[in-house]
Amino acid sequence: MQYIRKTARYNGRKYEATGKTEREAMMKLAEKLAAAKRGEEVIGGSMSVDAWYHQWKATYKDPAGLTPKSLGMYDEKYSGYIKPMIGHMKLRDVKDIHLQRLMNGQAGKSQSHVEKLRRVLREMFSRARKSRLIPYDPSEDLQLPATVKGSHRSLTDLERTVLLNVAETHSAGLYILALLYTGMRPGEAAALNWADVDFARNEIHIHAALESGTGRIKGPKTQAGVRDIPIHAALLPRLLAARGEPFAPVFTGREGRRLNSNSQYRQWATFKRAMDIAMGAEVYRNKITRSVIADDLTPYCLRHTFATDCARAGVPLETVRWLLGHEDISTTANIYQHRDSTTLHSGMALLDGSGGKGGGNAKQA
Repeated sequence: MQYIRKTARYNGRKYEATGKTEREAMMKLAEKLAAAKRGEEVIGGSMSVDAWYHQWKATYKDPAGLTPKSLGMYDEKYSGYIKPMIGHMKLRDVKDIHLQRLMNGQAGKSQSHVEKLRRVLREMFSRARKSRLIPYDPSEDLQLPATVKGSHRSLTDLERTVLLNVAETHSAGLYILALLYTGMRPGEAAALNWADVDFARNEIHIHAALESGTGRIKGPKTQAGVRDIPIHAALLPRLLAARGEPFAPVFTGREGRRLNSNSQYRQWATFKRAMDIAMGAEVYRNKITRSVIADDLTPYCLRHTFATDCARAGVPLETVRWLLGHEDISTTANIYQHRDSTTLHSGMALLDGSGGKGGGNAKQA
């Protein structure tokens, strides 16, 4: 027997129903549309992966007391990587090979990113299996592709050039430049009031930080976090131009309120998007269809770049430790004493007396 299929769209989502007769198919479709308009969703293996993700997150994650930062991770991994690949598929049609191909496409990216992506897939599909929506869990034996281990990196020369250009006009420009030119942690920057920016002494006083995942201001984790950072010459005019009342926050979101975890994420996301477009990303109807910016570019890369700039300038390790607010100097050394090509060549030039021109007057052993 040939079944009749009817489809309709509501709020950007496609609904379909089949029946032995046109009337039966239309009645089933009408029921689905009515449920959708009531804010309900027909739960079953025939629902799309996209519909299941939103039902699953609203039911099992949103009420679980997770921080906004943690909830944001689920949306970021789903919207950026899972939805484009399998979001349109029926839940019951997803096989392990589909998920493994998705994972394989992350080869060469950071280990943290790949592990979080696998975690989201496992949680989504294991719950679908426990809820008897699918006969087996296609995520249970996913293998990780080759990944890159390591901490945050410095900006490339191209990234720095684009970042400085975008910062000239972007609403988050001052915030981004402050991270780059001071080495502050994002949470420390969010906690700053204008009273902490001491123009008379040309210093920024750090004594508090935004607690990750919340809007609460707290003291630093260690005493080393309390410190004074001289204001970089390139940052000073931007701070003077934006100067506000003593107890007003230095950095604010769109509503003019102090940055919290959500608004920090939005500011970085919009700034990185602007960088992506400036670097040649393809855009269609205001959506980026092909990104070119590195996935591992994060706000903490700016702190790492500050340390790298200090190393290139010959700033002593102990001084960099205090500027960064590290309790243990070995933490600073892990960033400071890295294999930066410019620093290595400068070191060899000091050793062989060549001034970096090759050859040189090195003594024979």
